[in-house]
Amino acid sequence: MAPTPQPPAHTSTATQASPARIPAALVPPASFAVLLAAAAGLLAVLVVLDWGPLMSVDAAVTHALHRVAVSSPGLTRVNRLFSDWVWDPWAMRAMLAAAFWWLLRRGERRLAWCVAGTALAGTALQQALKALVDRARPVWEDPVDHAHYAAFPSGHAMSALVAGALMLWLLRLHGARPLWRWAAGAVAGLSVVGVGFTRVYLGVHWLSDVVGGWLLGGALVAGAASAYGALQRRTDAPGPGAGTGTTTGTGTGPGAGADR
Repeated sequence: MAPTPQPPAHTSTATQASPARIPAALVPPASFAVLLAAAAGLLAVLVVLDWGPLMSVDAAVTHALHRVAVSSPGLTRVNRLFSDWVWDPWAMRAMLAAAFWWLLRRGERRLAWCVAGTALAGTALQQALKALVDRARPVWEDPVDHAHYAAFPSGHAMSALVAGALMLWLLRLHGARPLWRWAAGAVAGLSVVGVGFTRVYLGVHWLSDVVGGWLLGGALVAGAASAYGALQRRTDAPGPGAGTGTTTGTGTGPGAGADR
């Protein structure tokens, strides 16, 4: 008698694009975040100490751009439009909120909360440092714009870098095509540099405020990406970006679980 056919092995199909592990190339070393944080800390100390060479550079750059802003009202209106609306921190937070919602819809809860936590930590860090350093903003007899809170670090510069770097990281994690990554990189780079320029041009920040915001934003994103990658490797949980696949067995192989 012919043997009784055995039922086929159980198969499970992944319902989201998730690789088994994040490639090492997409996880910045923790030392990079430490280096950026140390540079930001050193800059903050120099600001607190009113280090002469730094203060001279800040004053020279800010005063030169302010003269241009006063004499070019049309260009100043354009700078205010981009600084106060297009690159405003709330616009950056809205973009990250959309990314958070998208990741939750895909079931990538751990990555979604990593993005949200990084954004919230950036806001808290910049406000804490503003209160701690308590640096005065430039004061003009003929101001072209106004801003609140202390000067160091620039919240606009830090928010733009955090949002831009996080979005680029997400695109790489999810295997976006090179053309999309290059385009997004160009937009992010233009936004980061552009918002830094507008804040100094409009006379509401010193140059070192902007550089401090960039350094702190870079340190925060690098640290978050490094921590997320380490956690994914330790738990052997799938990360985003690998495409739908089928596994045989109990469904515990690469691509079978959601990012939680």
